Amino acid sequence: MSAEYATFGLAPAMRVGGVLADGAYQVHRDYVDFVVDGRPLLFRLADLDAVSPLASDVPPAIFTAHVRGLLLEAEPPLRDGRHVIYGCPECESLECGAVSAVIERAGDDYVWRDFAWQTSDHADLELNGYHGIGPFLFRGGEYREQLGRLLTGDDPGALRRRALLIGARVALLARLAAALRGIGIGAEIAADAADVPAEELRTYGAVVFGRAVPERVRQGVLDAFERAGVEAARVDGLAPIVPLLVAQTECALDRGAVRRRRLARLAVADGAAVAEVTSPCRVRLTAYRVDRLRRTRVHEVLDEVLEPGEHRLPLPGGAPYVVARTSDSVLVAAAAPG
Repeated sequence: MSAEYATFGLAPAMRVGGVLADGAYQVHRDYVDFVVDGRPLLFRLADLDAVSPLASDVPPAIFTAHVRGLLLEAEPPLRDGRHVIYGCPECESLECGAVSAVIERAGDDYVWRDFAWQTSDHADLELNGYHGIGPFLFRGGEYREQLGRLLTGDDPGALRRRALLIGARVALLARLAAALRGIGIGAEIAADAADVPAEELRTYGAVVFGRAVPERVRQGVLDAFERAGVEAARVDGLAPIVPLLVAQTECALDRGAVRRRRLARLAVADGAAVAEVTSPCRVRLTAYRVDRLRRTRVHEVLDEVLEPGEHRLPLPGGAPYVVARTSDSVLVAAAAPG
C-alpha cells in the first residue's frame, strides 16, 4: 500500500426519488456520503444506484452503531473485518448487493482496502473486487473528527425533509402531497402560513406555490418563515403536472454541492434539452407538456449512460418542461416563454 494519505470527508447527499413515467414511485433517501480526496467515493463505482449506511431515516441507535463500526469501536458487521460502504437504497439487504471494504487501523491512522461487490457473507475479491479502487490511508485525527461529528448531533446530512404546499387547487395539491409522501418526503397543505406555528414552520425545508397564488401571498408565507428563523427553499410550480412538481420539490431540497453532482446543468433552448454531465452516469430525461384539453403529455426522451460533457437532446413536439435524473440528483428546466 502506498504511504500517501488520502483526505477523508463527509457530505450530504441524496438518492433521487420521484414519480416515474409508468406511475411507479422511486424512494427518496437522504444520507451522508464519503468524500475521498474531494470527490464522492460513490462516483468511483461507475453508475451505481446505492446509498451509504449513514442514512437520515435510519433509527438513531442503528445510525450510531454504523458510525461506531466505521470508527472500529464495534465489531464489523461482515466476515473478515468487512464493512458495508454502500447498499441497496430500497431495502438495504445484502442479498440485493452491497459495496464492502476492509477497515483496519494502521497505527493512529485508518485504512480502507479490498473493495468488493458482495451479495453473501463471503466476498470474492478475485471475481467481484473493485481492483482499481483503494487502498486509502486516512489520517486518524481527520477521520475521527469527521465521523465524530455525527455522534454529537453535528450531522451534515440532517435535513428538513418536508414541504409546505400553498395553493388554491386543493385536488392537485392533494395528489402532489400523496406523491411526495409516497417517495418519503413529508407534505402538508395550507392556504397560507398565517395560522402555522413557528415551531412547525421550522420543520419544512421547502414551500411549494401553485401558479395561481398571488405574489403578496407568496411573500407573506416567506415572511412567516423568516420570522420563524428558518429559510425554506421557494418552489414556484411550473405547471399542474404532479411528477414535474415532485421533481421541482426534490431539486429544492437537495443541499449537495453542485461540484459533487454527476448532473451539473440542464437547460431548454431551441426545442432541445442541454444537459451537462461531470462523470459517466445513467441519465433519464423526461419531457412534459399540457395539451389544449389540459391533459398531461409525457415523453421519455432518454434513458442511457452519458459520458462527461455537454449533450444536446432534441425534444418531441417542443415540450416546454424537462426533468433530468441521475441516481444522485434531479434537475428541472423550462423553455423561456415565447
